[in-house]
Amino acid sequence: MSKEILNLEPKAVWKHFYSLTQIPRPSKKERGAVDFVIKFGKDLGLEVIEDKVGNVIIRKPATPGMENRMGVIFQGHLDMVPQKNSDKVHDFEKDPIEAYIDGEWVTANGTTLGADNGIGVAAAMAVLESKDIEHGPVEALFTIDEETGMTGAFNLEPNILKGDILMNLDSEDEGELYVGCAGGLDANIKLSYNVEPTPAGMVPYKLSVTGLKGGHSGMDIVLGRSNSIKLLFRFLYAAEKLGIRVASIDGGSLRNAIPREAFAIVAVPSANAAKLEAEVKKTLSVFKAEFSATEPSLNFIAEKADMPSSVMVLADQIKAVRAVFGCPNGVVRMSDSMPGLVETSTNLARVYTEGNVLFAQCLLRSSVDTAKDALADKISAIFELAGAKVELTGGYPGWKPNPSSPILKVMQDVYNKKYGKTPEIKAIHAGLECGLLGGVYPNWDMISFGPTIRFPHSPDEKVNIKTVELFYDYIKAVLKEVPVK
Repeated sequence: MSKEILNLEPKAVWKHFYSLTQIPRPSKKERGAVDFVIKFGKDLGLEVIEDKVGNVIIRKPATPGMENRMGVIFQGHLDMVPQKNSDKVHDFEKDPIEAYIDGEWVTANGTTLGADNGIGVAAAMAVLESKDIEHGPVEALFTIDEETGMTGAFNLEPNILKGDILMNLDSEDEGELYVGCAGGLDANIKLSYNVEPTPAGMVPYKLSVTGLKGGHSGMDIVLGRSNSIKLLFRFLYAAEKLGIRVASIDGGSLRNAIPREAFAIVAVPSANAAKLEAEVKKTLSVFKAEFSATEPSLNFIAEKADMPSSVMVLADQIKAVRAVFGCPNGVVRMSDSMPGLVETSTNLARVYTEGNVLFAQCLLRSSVDTAKDALADKISAIFELAGAKVELTGGYPGWKPNPSSPILKVMQDVYNKKYGKTPEIKAIHAGLECGLLGGVYPNWDMISFGPTIRFPHSPDEKVNIKTVELFYDYIKAVLKEVPVK
């Protein structure tokens, strides 16, 4: 299955991408990919540096006659988001990705593909390996753990890299040049609760919200997709009139993925069991009507379950359900300065119970730091009213656009000459590493671009084949026109 992609053009890129699909590399478990690119660089006889956290830097000298050009740093991250369909058997720490060609796209069998950011890494590797591309001094910066904490970018040391221009290869729309991105902040919530033995005369159920599209919690947040956790807690709040009691919750997966599934073990008095089943069917109809355009496969069911030994004390359950139900989610504000761009958003990404504690995780994003902080205060206030402890961690800055960027002008001109149209200039509602990297190297001229990728961070992830070729040809053309230093 996977090997058929080796026949695609440009072969120089796809062969490296294929190799990456064969190396398990979920965030924080990407050591195999680190070792792979280190060996790759050394086998080419290039200078290779691994820093203290596992970022890899590979240097390639300029081709003859190009020594006076500004140094270019190609940057991508080695990790990928491990998401799979619930019926797919796959161990992201052991199993290769099963990539295959689906018409005009490359996608994966029931899992994320890892084109985010494997295609960018593969393109940089192709440049490093090439013998026929004209370029000035080139460096590749391969960072670790971008998806769950930007650990590599956070810990990049100053004075290691020599280049002047950073080209981040982690954007997902060919023909667009990104010159800014949102900053982010993690909210970590712990709400302790008391339990009591499940009352007599109860009927246990497993509630399941499934079939949602999910997607990237930054770029896809504007699409109006539903959040499985929010739907589940909406029902739990409404079902209090039936005497519903909550035993456990398990919703969402990763902080940067819109939740696709959420589950709860509950119990209701036997007299209300039929009413609960009827209410679930009614609620499913409501959900399907509300999200008919964005969530055609949405499903919500109640199945008989084993009797839980205990349930939340009712007073604690009421607080917990209200806090999660009331938690902001989705787009909070659109940008005033750039039409169509989300300014501020939050993703209620994960809610689960463990050891008499309800844990919740949110990822807040904004291009305006004060707006991000105000949203964090709002979320904190809601959960603190319920008696929860809220910890805000992992904050990182946004990347402020520089309209006078020299490399932006070059790349606009090259694209226009090559493809007969002007590329769109955009900012992205996602946490590109550029904000952090630019903080360490403030003199860098930075830009981000890439091929067309759809549905990243979900099992529907796919990359458009033709745009990979356009993307790589564009890189080669730009390298010829990099300004003199």
